[in-house]
Amino acid sequence: MSIYEMEVTTNRGERRQLSEYKGKVLLVVNTATKCGFAPQFKGLQRLYETYGDQGFVVLGFPSNQFANQEPGDDAQIAEACELNHGVSFPLHAKIDVKGPDADPLFVYLTREAPGFLGSRNIKWNFTKFLIDRRGRVVKRFAPTVTPEKIESRVRALL
Repeated sequence: MSIYEMEVTTNRGERRQLSEYKGKVLLVVNTATKCGFAPQFKGLQRLYETYGDQGFVVLGFPSNQFANQEPGDDAQIAEACELNHGVSFPLHAKIDVKGPDADPLFVYLTREAPGFLGSRNIKWNFTKFLIDRRGRVVKRFAPTVTPEKIESRVRALL
């Protein structure tokens, strides 16, 4: 299986194939607007604006699985992201990123890039997965790793 075989739902309810992003460098992030790491939205947006014309895309996937830090519906989440953080990168429908109902994308990502001590679980909001232009998951970043600390890795893949 490849990431390009995955289908996701946008925050407007439209189904999309990740194959639309073939040839681009992707940063897939599980997000939550009420999380203490929410200030990272600004850094993610800055990366998206800085490197977007070079083939870089941030894909945000809201989840409410961690301390109920994403309680809103998809429209409320999109509004909060835009108004509070200036987000214009693609946001998707709220999903589960762990457990029995985990979205297939996150099952795939955690299998390809396990976390600390080989864990396949997402531990918290703002876990990030960097994917190269060939669709390979090259690195998983913990929630505490800021977008600024990832920038050199993004540049190297571009």
